[in-house]
Amino acid sequence: MTSDRVRLSVEQARALGESALRGIGFDAEEARIVADHVIDAALCGYEYSGLAKILNIPEHRRFSLPRRPMCALYETDVSTLYDGGNNVGMLAIYNATRTAIDKAAARGFSLIGVTNSWMSGRSAYFVEMIARAGLVGIHTASSSPVVAPLGGTRPILGTNPIAFGLPTADGPISLDMGTSAFMFTELQLRERLGQSLPEGVAIDRDGRPTRDAAAARQGALLPFGGHKGFGLGLIVQMFGVLGGSALLPNSYDGYIFIAFKPDLLLPLDDFKRQASELIARVKAVPCAPGVDEIRIPSERATRTRQRLICEGLEIDRLVFEALTDLARKGPLGRVDPSG
Repeated sequence: MTSDRVRLSVEQARALGESALRGIGFDAEEARIVADHVIDAALCGYEYSGLAKILNIPEHRRFSLPRRPMCALYETDVSTLYDGGNNVGMLAIYNATRTAIDKAAARGFSLIGVTNSWMSGRSAYFVEMIARAGLVGIHTASSSPVVAPLGGTRPILGTNPIAFGLPTADGPISLDMGTSAFMFTELQLRERLGQSLPEGVAIDRDGRPTRDAAAARQGALLPFGGHKGFGLGLIVQMFGVLGGSALLPNSYDGYIFIAFKPDLLLPLDDFKRQASELIARVKAVPCAPGVDEIRIPSERATRTRQRLICEGLEIDRLVFEALTDLARKGPLGRVDPSG
């Protein structure tokens, strides 16, 4: 490990995350929920959505605005539209996920929307919660404009991920994909660390291709896959409207959950078995030259999580020191990485 990296056990990372969150004003339960989210992202190999994401929270334009408990704007037996109370999405969307699970478990199906929230985090975290409850979950998240439309030079869409989670006989399988060519959270980390972007994922304010993260922030990210990513991103933005994004002025953040029992169509155990059999057939396809195995969505993340739970997490020292500075303001104190 080089001197610009810090290794933490999972317990140390969790304590650091919770104390940093307490330092910026979250209570103990809120800090626990958000820290669990970012630690799980880090364990799955997504460093930019891990502990570094906490640093993005107090820098967000909505962080300094008042927040209040989320409340239901409209509710039926199978649906709820929530006002998220200007709470960070990793809190508001977590609570919405619990409602999606409870309503689907009771009624077989649920449709949940959330508005007035921001920075929802890694969508796979939520759909895996749903899948672990024996349900199928679909989640869309629209956000502030950072992505240009195909052929355009100004941002108009969010990175707008869509995620699916399903139970199988071998545990949850999930697919979580942004509709942009690069995720804004990773752009933020690369800008913080002075690192370049890959080719072909961003343009500057004049519409010219750029690898400079700061220039890309002033310009726009591009959709992935040309017209396919743009079209899917536009639809997710429309789902955001369904989730109430247009209910507030200058708001773009809208979140939707669809959750249902597989046994509305097939017995749960039959579905889980057949889903696992499908995965086995896919993985049994002969590999192309130079390919060791066929890997299904979420398989790498699951393996990485299992490994890093034992090995611990490694983060950039700049991120560690910034989190430690936040932690000093809170009640839990500093975390010693050598412990």
